[in-house]
Amino acid sequence: MRVSVIQMNQGSDKAANLAQARRLIEAAVEADRPGLVTLPETWTNLGGGRDSRKAAAEVLPPQGSGEPGGAAYEMLRGLARTHGIHVHGGSMIEDGAEKLFNTTVVFDPAGSEVARYRKIHLFDITGPDGTGYKESALYGAGDGLVTFAAGGITFGCTICYDIRFAEEYLALRKLGAEAIFVPSNFTLQTGKDHWEVLLRARAIESQCWILAAASTGQYEERGAQRSVYGHSLVADPWGHVVAKASDGIGWATARIDPTVTARVRRDMPVLEHRDARPVAL
Repeated sequence: MRVSVIQMNQGSDKAANLAQARRLIEAAVEADRPGLVTLPETWTNLGGGRDSRKAAAEVLPPQGSGEPGGAAYEMLRGLARTHGIHVHGGSMIEDGAEKLFNTTVVFDPAGSEVARYRKIHLFDITGPDGTGYKESALYGAGDGLVTFAAGGITFGCTICYDIRFAEEYLALRKLGAEAIFVPSNFTLQTGKDHWEVLLRARAIESQCWILAAASTGQYEERGAQRSVYGHSLVADPWGHVVAKASDGIGWATARIDPTVTARVRRDMPVLEHRDARPVAL
């Protein structure tokens, strides 16, 4: 299966973000003919503050109901149907009534929702420059792991800061994952030092393909300019980066080859070795 990771420079204008995502997905489909596309984290809104995020949030229909959703939800569903592909919607802002959630939705080629994942690990940190981030002030945390099948491959869902928690990736591997999504808005300062290192490490440890669509460029947050790292990429189960987006908006495409996954796992059976250890570590 060919997968395209879409790299966006979204802002606080939701309509403009939807138009940018549509344009990039359609261009990637025309150029590379992927069977699946994936977007960055919170591609419907980045910046503008609390009110902007709440305005961009959508109430999601009950999972599996087939009921209509908001503008972003329906755009993803329509693109999946029109192009006959799976669409992994990066993450969008879900209106959960009491709190918002940072949520992934995935559609199959018929436009049916086949997966929904809420980000588990929330970004409450202080950056190297002293800038504070407190995702939990606005968002609730998810509490469940999610996988889905497409093209004979089992995919696992994570979002951005989850990448720092290796146990989540091992748990997805144990659930059968062969490829894992990491849609992200990595900050420039953490990204330049940690982004590719972490993605390759999770690929090596889990022996899964890592599919990381990221936001790039600058955005405004309560009057201040912030920068995100970009460098969307695909890494194979050996940790090689097999595709990477250039600076600026665009995409990168790679073929997920199950024979590579099988060979890596056969020749270095780390999961079996882990389960066979005589004592808990």
